[in-house]
Amino acid sequence: MSKLERIKLKSFSDERGTLTPFEVEDYIDWPVKRIYYLTDVSLPRGGHAVKHEKKIYICQKGTVKARLHDGEKWNEFELNGPDDAILMNDMCFRDFYEFSPDAVLLAISSVKYVPEDYIYDLDEFIEYVSK
Repeated sequence: MSKLERIKLKSFSDERGTLTPFEVEDYIDWPVKRIYYLTDVSLPRGGHAVKHEKKIYICQKGTVKARLHDGEKWNEFELNGPDDAILMNDMCFRDFYEFSPDAVLLAISSVKYVPEDYIYDLDEFIEYVSK
């Protein structure tokens, strides 16, 4: 299993709209501890890693660009909603930018929010994951 994986969710569209179901056990084997979403984003977000975190980012609407550092290199993605996602199987340093005005980015995390577990310096992150 790779540290980062781009996934495409199944979407079903008809004259009523689009339905994109997410069957959790199809993608993850860890318990979900936290869910949040970003809307009305006007500046870049991220700039950190979270110790021991696994996560799925789903672009539900609009577009957003993502850069995730896996400890060795940067991986870049452009996500286009409603079915474009990134599965983060291990902690990564991440940046999100160039959100379209209508973008909605959903995050599903394996950990609760604990401020002391955040790493805001890329070099510190690389040193932490190389141990």
